[in-house]
Amino acid sequence: MTLLETLVWLVDTPSELGEEGRLCSALIDRFAGNYDPESIVRVGDSVVIGHPTGKPLMLIVGHIDTVPSQGQAPAFEQDGLLYGLGTSDMKSGVAVMVHLLEDADVRDGPYDVVGVFYDGEEGPAAGNNLERVLQEVEWLRGAEFAVVMEPTDLRLEIGCNGAINATVRFTGKSAHSARPWLGENAITKAGAWLAELHQREPVLFEIDGLEYREVYSVTKAAGGIANNILPPTFEVNLNYRFPPLFSIEEAVGRLRLLTLAADDVEIADRAPAAPVPEGNPHLDRLAAVTKADRAAKQGWTDVARLAVYGVPAVNYGPGIVAQAHQVHEHVPIANLEPAFEGMKAFLTTPSGSRS
Repeated sequence: MTLLETLVWLVDTPSELGEEGRLCSALIDRFAGNYDPESIVRVGDSVVIGHPTGKPLMLIVGHIDTVPSQGQAPAFEQDGLLYGLGTSDMKSGVAVMVHLLEDADVRDGPYDVVGVFYDGEEGPAAGNNLERVLQEVEWLRGAEFAVVMEPTDLRLEIGCNGAINATVRFTGKSAHSARPWLGENAITKAGAWLAELHQREPVLFEIDGLEYREVYSVTKAAGGIANNILPPTFEVNLNYRFPPLFSIEEAVGRLRLLTLAADDVEIADRAPAAPVPEGNPHLDRLAAVTKADRAAKQGWTDVARLAVYGVPAVNYGPGIVAQAHQVHEHVPIANLEPAFEGMKAFLTTPSGSRS
């Protein structure tokens, strides 16, 4: 198959969140021709392709799940673009991974190149099964470097912001809306704080020449009982994205300072930021062979999870960031070959070489 044919095959093998088993099995069947059974390890609906032989270990990593369908048609081409669910996020990256693992020069090159195809990325952090894979296939943690092939517009997106979701509550007292002085309106009590948050500008932090933005966003709100009752409670979900300068504990402290006006703050979930692998020779070599622009990763990706296990990682892929989760999601077909060739050059260039 060509890269494009492989991408069409991946898109037309549905793998919405929670339904990844069919695609996982299809990938295992495809790799069976090039890899012995000991080199194919299935973990739930995730699969690891390859094994360590003593050469420096490099990981190429991608999730095989997509968000739920919004009624997209099967994959189709139009004006140099391939349309379909998951084309950018991230089956174009997965297609590149497949072809790299099938390439004889990569398999026989200076590194043990291992592919990690995992499920559950598009759901809650607790259901992200890269965690399970890293727990059960312990030797993966010995990798020298990993490339997560998330959509990056063919840029090297380095590090990533951390993320916290918190339930922020304001408490009042119910009363008849005709006599509001007998109660306290929890929704309007939150008004000044919400107005201040609305005017708050992103705060820039520079790390190794890259700009990360610290931002707070209210993403959900709930309050009220009936049209003629003052609401006694009001709560919002506050989503906080913090730069790699801060640990989880420091980030929680900053969020709590911002929410002092609230009556209660409950941390719902948290994910650490990924450090910038400054001075990493593999990152330098990847930058040299791909000639890709460098950028900070504003969103959260599994480079952060890999970093927790001691594996430095970077985001690089052919998908378009802005197309993720879009109803008319697409990827430029012209992005596939440069991503493959850049990664092949990286995975076949001996360590210490930059070109």
